[in-house]
Amino acid sequence: MKIMMTGFDPFGGDTINPAYEAVKMLPDEIGGAQIIKLEIPTVFGKAGDVLGQAIEAHRPDAVICVGQAGGRSGMSVEKVAINLQDARIADNEGGQPVDCVIKEDGDTAYFATVPVKAMVAKMRENGIPAFVSYTAGTFVCNDLMYSLLYLISKKYPDIRGGFMHVPFAMGQTVDKPNGTAAMAIESIAKGLEYSILAVIENREDISAAMGTTH
Repeated sequence: MKIMMTGFDPFGGDTINPAYEAVKMLPDEIGGAQIIKLEIPTVFGKAGDVLGQAIEAHRPDAVICVGQAGGRSGMSVEKVAINLQDARIADNEGGQPVDCVIKEDGDTAYFATVPVKAMVAKMRENGIPAFVSYTAGTFVCNDLMYSLLYLISKKYPDIRGGFMHVPFAMGQTVDKPNGTAAMAIESIAKGLEYSILAVIENREDISAAMGTTH
């Protein structure tokens, strides 16, 4: 079994991105599965293109993309990606699309095909704060998640795919307001590892109440 893990390069003025820093820390094999690690540019369109080329080259059984969501207090496994680009800030090449679709022939939204709730449960069982998220935003993270699930829908039906957001790393919050959430990169990496094990162990998702009230 091969699982591809991707993380973005730094963006928005930060010098690191905990997503790829944590991905780099993962062992090359987890639960008998080969782990393929890939850095993704924080650029609309290009992110999906780079991912698509890597999927074609490696033909993984599952793909989990990882991105930074500064301000979130735990690991968040995304349930859905929407066909929308609406950037509050520019990407790393100055692109800032507003109210644009990602794929003209794509569905309005796609659901993750990895076992989202099982991933959350596995992390919680091992002491990692985690929750299901029902919005991946409208920046490059959502753009990449949507592009991945579009590729799965159109071309790679046997691949399972999903996206995880991770908090700021500890050092990123030094100059941020008191109370800004952060997590050690080592803990983020352990959360990713438990998530990979959940994907290996669960072909279908578990049934558990993890919805939100707002």
